[in-house]
Amino acid sequence: MRTLVIGANGQLGLELAYLIGTGNSDWTFWRREQLDLTQTDAIANAITEHRPELIINCSAYTAVDKAESESEQADTINHLAVAQMAQAAKALDATLIHVSTDYVFDGTHYKPYTPDHPTNPQGQYGASKLAGEQAFIASGARGIIIRTSWVYSAFGNNFVGTMLRLGRERNSLNVVADQVGSPTWARDLARAVLHVRQHPTITEKRGAIYHYSNAGVCSWYDFATSIMDIAGLDCAVSPIPSEAYPTPTQRPHFSVLDSRAIVEDFDVTQPHWLASFKLALPEFAR
Repeated sequence: MRTLVIGANGQLGLELAYLIGTGNSDWTFWRREQLDLTQTDAIANAITEHRPELIINCSAYTAVDKAESESEQADTINHLAVAQMAQAAKALDATLIHVSTDYVFDGTHYKPYTPDHPTNPQGQYGASKLAGEQAFIASGARGIIIRTSWVYSAFGNNFVGTMLRLGRERNSLNVVADQVGSPTWARDLARAVLHVRQHPTITEKRGAIYHYSNAGVCSWYDFATSIMDIAGLDCAVSPIPSEAYPTPTQRPHFSVLDSRAIVEDFDVTQPHWLASFKLALPEFAR
């Protein structure tokens, strides 16, 4: 199946490229240089000319706080560009796998969010991602949406990389303890996407929504403590409330995703976040 990956320079795109390896003629990876998502008028034509059978959209405007002051750019990349991808997929009768976020929820729920739970984003980032989902669904294109959470990898900037750097530079630091979720290794997410891609039922879906994160639950404080312990860093981590670390965008206090549907429908595996982190950690040293 001729597959086009959009957003190849992000964490998920780079993990997909790592798993696929080089020399596979069925795969094409487009970075920002190959497709400028801010030029929305050109997106559908570029994809249509390439004629993929399956499109994986890993791209996103992910600067959560900056999205409050750059709402137009966030909407362009997370919404309008996705609408163009879906339009191209529909025209080609291709399949689209689009990656979204837990930030479409308000974080006030008390048990894992199912894909059909009512959305209520609390900031421009979440609102733009939700608009992208809605544009995909409205297009009638084949494929699915996969919402994920707390993604990290040895590629790019993320919470794990930040904690490892601070753990080497400082003797102590404070980390928010009242925001709960599921850390997700981008490689596990990439494996899930690959599994979905080759499943025979993927072409039967039209804008279906699924959730995928690593199993298990922790707070950012728990995660930071585990990072220091497993990495052997002598840095004391203290828990603080969200109010002590104000940000322009309100973070969800609870963003645990219910991944049962994707596991059951596509036979995807869901490793525990701690087991995956132990496997991922050595890669940060390379």
